[in-house]
Formats: sequence, structure tokens, C-alpha cells
Amino acid sequence: MDPTPITAAHTWWVCDFNPFIIPAWSSWLPIRWYGLAYVAGVVCGGLLLWRWSKRDRLPLTSTAISDLMVALAVGIIAGGRLGYCLFYKPYLFTEFGGGFPWWGVLKVTEGGMASHGGIIGIVLATWWWWRGRARTVNPLVIADAVAAAAPIGIIFGRLANFWNGELWGRPTQVAWAWIFPLSGNPPVPRHPSQLYAVFLEGLLILAIVLPIHARHRRPGLSLGLVLILYSFGRITGEFFREPDAGQPGGQPASIVINGVTHVVQQPFILGIFTKGQALTLIVAAVGLGFVIWALRRKPRPEDYLAAPAAAAK
Repeated sequence: MDPTPITAAHTWWVCDFNPFIIPAWSSWLPIRWYGLAYVAGVVCGGLLLWRWSKRDRLPLTSTAISDLMVALAVGIIAGGRLGYCLFYKPYLFTEFGGGFPWWGVLKVTEGGMASHGGIIGIVLATWWWWRGRARTVNPLVIADAVAAAAPIGIIFGRLANFWNGELWGRPTQVAWAWIFPLSGNPPVPRHPSQLYAVFLEGLLILAIVLPIHARHRRPGLSLGLVLILYSFGRITGEFFREPDAGQPGGQPASIVINGVTHVVQQPFILGIFTKGQALTLIVAAVGLGFVIWALRRKPRPEDYLAAPAAAAK
């Protein structure tokens, strides 16, 4: 990583980190920092849930938590990828080829993951695991714990986005701007929007929600607060992030669908919102509904205490 002079008055840092953990072994051991970020997020989130279970704040055994984290890992990956294809590039569902990966959805090098799809994947994975393993536990108690720990994964994920030099920000001349080589030719200084997201979508939420989650006993409250705060952070951060090419507000994009090239360009939604912001408005509404629902009901401290019939085995 070397600073690159763009103008005589300022020097900008270049985001050109190697995506492989051991670059010399990348040809036969292609382990990327991006993949390690997902593992770190799941492991750290699981450790936090385990700690809560030891302090009578989550009525689950250590084994049950391990199984839950496996289900969540699958839900995050599957939901994130399917969500990206559904919300941003639906043509990938009908794109097939002769060689592996034969299905467009499996072409992870074309696009990536969508956080909104990951949220849906987390919800479905938690619900599926609860039905099979912990139906005697209030599902909103589990949802609260998963939601309160989720920003840890967001922090690691956004750091990985920055390390990869992707999801860059809009052009700027601020002193802390970075050059992202993949952003254009020639590249220009841009907001490090990934780092903004680390704070807005991760650290800020943890700082607010964790103390509240430790004290309240209103199932659904932590879930609602996390969804609202995530929505605030995502919508705010998107004003500094460059929209994906071909998406609302982004630059024109040439895409090839079954051998035919199409040029796609879309205006901002309602003249101001990116697609990510528009989808996040739905998340905010759901979060507000959970907060109102939880506050209108009496606390249920008994739902947080482990019991032989409630603690999943």
C-alpha cells in the first residue's frame, strides 16, 4: 500500500491490499480475508450468545448455540447470495452455461452478497432452527440475542469490503479519501464508505443496543432496535457510497444476458434513494413495529431463564 499523488496539494492512500491471507500460497490454498471475515463474525457472535447463556439472559445450552450458529452461517451465505441475485441482478437466475459454475447464481465473481438478503437468511435460519430445536423457548428471546450480536458480523464484513477495495464511496476531496483502483480509469479519490459502515452499521449499534439488551426483558425489543439503528446507518451511509453500476443512481452498465449485451442505467428512486436505501425503509418499518409491540407488553423475565424443558439440548 503506497500513497499515490493525485494533485500537488495532497497525497491519497491507495486501497490495494492483497485479498489472500497467504499470497504466496494463493494458487493452491486460496483462502481470502473476505471468507475469514465471515468465519470471524459467526464465531464472535456465537461466543457472545454463549456468554449470555451463562448469565441467564439466553435459555440455550452451549450445544444448542453451536447448532444455531451453523444454521445462521448457512442462512447468511445462501440468503446473501440469493438476495443479491433477486434484488440487483435477477437475470442470473435464468443464466446457464456449459462449464462450472453452470448457473449464474453460483458465479460469485459476478456481483457478490446483499446485506438485505443476508438479513432474510438470518430470519429464516433462526426460524427453521427454532422449530426443530427449541420450540419451548420464546422465539423472540432468541431473535433478540441473534439481532444484538449480528452487528459484529457486519463489522467484519464491511472491513473485508474495504480490504477488497469494493463498495467504494462517491468521489470527494476530503483529507481521509482513498483511491480504489477498481473504481474507474483513472481512479479518483473517494469516500471510504466501507469504514463509515463499520461505524454506522456496526459499532454504533453495539454501543447502543448491548447495554439495553443486558437490562430489558421485553422479547422483541432488541430485535426492533437493531433493525431501526441498522436502517439509520445504512440509509445515512448510502449517501456517501457510489451506487453499483446499472442500479438506481449508478453509472451505465453493460451486461451480457445469454449472449446479448444490454446497457442498463436507472435514475435514483424518487429522485434521491438508491435501491439499498429503498429496501432499508422496509427494514426500518419492521423494526419500528417490533419496538412498539414490545413496549406495549409487560416484561417477561421468566422467558430468559433456562429450564430443563426450555433449554434446547
